[in-house]
Amino acid sequence: MKQRVLTAVIALLVFIPLVLIGGVPFEILAILLGMIGLSEIYIMRKKLLVSPEAVLGVLASLALLVPQSWLSFLPDTSTRYTLFYFLVLLLLVYTVFTRNRFSFDDAAVLILGIIYTAVGFRFLMTARAAGVSTIFYLLLTVWATDSGAYMVGRKWGKTKLAPHISPNKTWEGSIGGVIVALIIGAIFTFYFPQRYSLVSMLLMTLILAIVAQFGDLVESALKRYYGVKDSGKILPGHGGILDRFDSLLFVLPFAHFIGLI
Repeated sequence: MKQRVLTAVIALLVFIPLVLIGGVPFEILAILLGMIGLSEIYIMRKKLLVSPEAVLGVLASLALLVPQSWLSFLPDTSTRYTLFYFLVLLLLVYTVFTRNRFSFDDAAVLILGIIYTAVGFRFLMTARAAGVSTIFYLLLTVWATDSGAYMVGRKWGKTKLAPHISPNKTWEGSIGGVIVALIIGAIFTFYFPQRYSLVSMLLMTLILAIVAQFGDLVESALKRYYGVKDSGKILPGHGGILDRFDSLLFVLPFAHFIGLI
């Protein structure tokens, strides 16, 4: 527990100032997080980080991640998505040269992993661009949901939520996480008004708290499938980047979908 708390404090001392600074430093942070998250999927899949497919995957991920201004070298008729698709085609071509040692299934997993991590962390930049109060609202919603579910579930949890995926999660904890998120969201939105009314924001908080838990469960299913406890070891006591950002990777795209960022 002491190591877990120490890691959290150090991580926040790095993360929070960069959120406040924004701009290029925060964009670089989001890119690094996306690259580390993708590397964790590679490792779970037992793929070498220096293999040709890994290099192509990183380039495809960068095509989706980096700011548009960094892609000014592209022809006027091309976009980041054109570049991404071209690199995906190269991944598929690579299956031919390896005689299916690197198979279509392998390519499909890596492509899905790229979309999951790169697009998710790209929306982290979008959230920061929407304003400091907006990104902190989203961060607090996720953190409150996670902490509330843990505390309530630990004290009162009895009914298993998804025992085949995450045996420790309970319905009581899940509901507790939503309630805590609503309380924190209401307080924050009252003092730092968002784009919509307080009532609308409470409804959004309710939805986002549920979405956050689906993000957590999806990553738990991923780890269960590959037989690992944590997605990585970069954060002692916490696991990997995907372990810490799994909920946010679902919340951010959904926040964009409903027009919050």
